[in-house]
Amino acid sequence: MREFNSELPQRIAVPYTRSRPLPPYRGILAVDAKDFTGRPAIEHEAVSRAVPELLKTALSRAELGDLWDDRKFPASTGDGYVFGFDPTRLPFVVHPLLLMLQDVLTDFNVLSHGAVPIRLRASLHVGPLPDTGDEFSGNGTARNDTHRLLDSRPVKAVLASHKENITHVAAVLSDRCYQETVASGYTGRHPDHFVEVAATVDGKPFSQLAWIYVPQPSGPLYEEPSNVNTSQASAREAVRPLERDDTQTPHARNTASNGNINTGTVHGGQSVGNYHVAGDHVEGNKAGRVRGFQGDQVRGYKYEGRQ
Repeated sequence: MREFNSELPQRIAVPYTRSRPLPPYRGILAVDAKDFTGRPAIEHEAVSRAVPELLKTALSRAELGDLWDDRKFPASTGDGYVFGFDPTRLPFVVHPLLLMLQDVLTDFNVLSHGAVPIRLRASLHVGPLPDTGDEFSGNGTARNDTHRLLDSRPVKAVLASHKENITHVAAVLSDRCYQETVASGYTGRHPDHFVEVAATVDGKPFSQLAWIYVPQPSGPLYEEPSNVNTSQASAREAVRPLERDDTQTPHARNTASNGNINTGTVHGGQSVGNYHVAGDHVEGNKAGRVRGFQGDQVRGYKYEGRQ
């Protein structure tokens, strides 16, 4: 007869009752394959096996093979992979690893002849996580936030909008990761390679400031949809909880095409001038920061032949 261990689990630690040492800080890298659930079932196992091998190859080519050998709480997520590592190596994971992962995926997708092409989203974060060495190791808020960033709208939108034959990796960095590696100058990538976004997850109470990085872009980087009253320049405001008094009457918005609106007393005359501006015709909010061409690309004198 099989014997069962009658010991009960240890009591769950009660927060806010006494001070305790923080768990060790870890860098966390998580990756996720695009459109995994939309693939035929016969491909799922092959993709699940390929993702960690692709990571291992990229780490080796970036001369970071020791991070794979020493990885903490590694786990397959079915359509992706996650592991922790020494946080002092975080600048090297931002660059050159993400760029090398783009190159490895390019090689893989060319050699696969379209059979099982893989494009990855990646998220990077840093924070205190317990390292118990068993299957329950690495659980905590920093781990949860890493996966939320991986599922966030901005990084999904970028990978979906860029050309599938060119852009194979889109990454999102937590603000903490960005500030400690990129903004501080420790990473071999200029801050202009990164775009500030408000990372939200559909159906989840999650909203954080984050940074998009695409090693090989093939389109404009993320811009908030025009129906969202926010822009990347104000992403810090967008991640704050909305505060509104439902008892107050909403403000009306007045608009006029090529004209004036007067909401008070006007002294003196007014004039309206209609001008044609060469370039984009814009409707809606275009306050977000966009990487890529915005308007005409002109070589030579633009008005030649109009005189």
